[in-house]
Amino acid sequence: MRSPKDAMTTDTTIPAGTAAGSGAGPEIRPPAEVRHAGELATLAAWDAERGHERPPGWRLSPRAVRAFVVGSEELGVSRKFYGDDPLVDRAVVSLMGRQGLMLVGEPGTAKSMLSELLSAAVSGSSTLTVQGTAGTTEDHVRYSWNYALLVSEGPSERSLVPSPVCTGMREGRVVRFEEITRCAPEIQDTLVSILSEKQLMVPELGPDARVAARPGFTVIATANLKDRGVHEMSAALKRRFSFETVAPVRDRDFEIELVQRQLEAELGPRGDSPEVPREVLEVLVTVFQDLRTGSTREGAPVKRPETVMSTAEAVNVAVAASLEARYLGDGTVTTAEVARQIAGVALKGEEEDARRLRHYVDNVVRERARHDAGWKAFFGAAESLWR
Repeated sequence: MRSPKDAMTTDTTIPAGTAAGSGAGPEIRPPAEVRHAGELATLAAWDAERGHERPPGWRLSPRAVRAFVVGSEELGVSRKFYGDDPLVDRAVVSLMGRQGLMLVGEPGTAKSMLSELLSAAVSGSSTLTVQGTAGTTEDHVRYSWNYALLVSEGPSERSLVPSPVCTGMREGRVVRFEEITRCAPEIQDTLVSILSEKQLMVPELGPDARVAARPGFTVIATANLKDRGVHEMSAALKRRFSFETVAPVRDRDFEIELVQRQLEAELGPRGDSPEVPREVLEVLVTVFQDLRTGSTREGAPVKRPETVMSTAEAVNVAVAASLEARYLGDGTVTTAEVARQIAGVALKGEEEDARRLRHYVDNVVRERARHDAGWKAFFGAAESLWR
């Protein structure tokens, strides 16, 4: 028979590749440590072969963690995060220190993906996650209780239900806190003592009862700079984090390549879905960059919509355009499909955004349509749709 302590420490993680409450069949999106299990094993073997030093509690060395995120041709490890490699280096160094890591930036800049990749490489698991919302309570950050056991037995280790933060402290693993600024300030500040003292007091179990953090524990939090319904972090909480800003992709050719790579990853092997030609992707990325930056490639000013025009959203549009062509069209992806699918991203019920987009189509797109067939098809679809 298990002791109360065993009940607190037994790993109840669902087996890799299995969805909770599901029958047979694969998951739509397994966690990073499952999707890239082969690469993680390769990097662990590389560490052992080279004798790389690992910080206490880490599954891989810092060199291997970096290679997992930005890729290594020598080891056959794919690049997963495209952008600022020095930012990745700084993030890895931050995770070795006493502070947590705070990734901030505009929505859609792959902050959550970077957080997941770092957690998978450092701890071998990326699933200890707190999702910040207006409804997040202190229980989600600290611990709660199994009330049936609490009533029958009173406060005990067996009736205590640990939060992801509590579990991460006990097991020495990275905890992810997504969209932390959506939580009320008093909930955010629950982390202050946890990050500074590296312990969580449990007074219900006695005056000295506590959960002490093991080596390897830290917190990676994310926060959007451009969003509504967010709360400012206190100065005390900010001091407990090292901040890194994840910027949008600005190079047009690089963003086209990135969208192409992510599109192939989303749709699977070529042949299963229509290929999106590069000239179509050029129109897609150009529209997104024009509206994101507030300036066309020719230097003309454009009114920026409030909605997020990120690279991640561009990938979503490309995927949707390919699916439309496959299931509803003739199998050929054109800029007309792109125009129709952009409407779902750019038009989200804001009348002011609709006016800005109509102005963009009537002026910028109309002019380009006079000289380019791809822009002409885009204009023909957008003109009637975006009214």
